Amino acid sequence: MTTPRLSKKQRALAVLAELKQLYPEAPCSLDYETPLQLLVATILSAQCTDARVNLVTPALFARFPDAPAFAAADVGEIEELIRSTGFYRNKAKNIHAASRRIVEVYGGEVPQSMPELLTLAGVARKTANVVLAHAFGINAGVTVDTHVKRLANRLGFTTHTDPIKIEQDLMKLLPQPDWENWSIRLVYHGRAVCDARKPACDRCSLADHCSTFRRTARKASGIMENAV
Repeated sequence: MTTPRLSKKQRALAVLAELKQLYPEAPCSLDYETPLQLLVATILSAQCTDARVNLVTPALFARFPDAPAFAAADVGEIEELIRSTGFYRNKAKNIHAASRRIVEVYGGEVPQSMPELLTLAGVARKTANVVLAHAFGINAGVTVDTHVKRLANRLGFTTHTDPIKIEQDLMKLLPQPDWENWSIRLVYHGRAVCDARKPACDRCSLADHCSTFRRTARKASGIMENAV
C-alpha cells in the first residue's frame, strides 16, 4: 500500500522521522577532540573517506596539537603526514594558512560564526556547517556532501546541483534543530542503502517518499501493462 501524496515539506518531515528511527545515533564520523582538530579533519575529508582521515589524524594531531603549532609548522611536514588523503599539497597549504589566521585574528581559537569561518583558507559552507554543529552545537545550515546532494535529488527535495542552492532548498523544508542530524543520517543512508551506482530501492524504507522510486515504479508498471 503506497503512501498518499504529500507536500514536499510533509515528505521531508516523514523522511526525517524515518531516518531518526533507522539511525537513532548520529555522531560525526570524524575523530576529533577540539574544534581545531575537527576543522582540520573536515578539510582533509574532501575527496577522501572519513575512515582514511581517521587513520591519518592521530599522528598529525600528536605532532601539531593546536592552531599555533600548525601555524608555525613547515608546510612540507604537514604534507607528508596527510599525503594519503589526496590533494595533500593544497590541503596542507590551507590548513597552514587557516591556522595562521586563527592565531593572528582569532587569538588561537576557532571562530564560532559562519562569516568568520568562511574567511579561513579551505573553508566553505560544508566545512563551516560541520564545525559549527559538532564543535559548538550551532545549526547554521545543512551540510551538503556528495551523499546529501545525491539523495536530496533522488528524493525530490531539490533539482539543483550547486551545494549552496541544495542547502537553501533543504533549510526551507526542515526544522533548524535537525539540520545537521539530517545530513549525518542521510550520509549513513547513502552509504548503507542508496548507493550512487546501485541503490537498493527494494529494501529502502524511504521508498514511499522518494520521487525517483515513484517514477521508476510508474515506468515499470507502464512497461508491464504494454507487454500484456
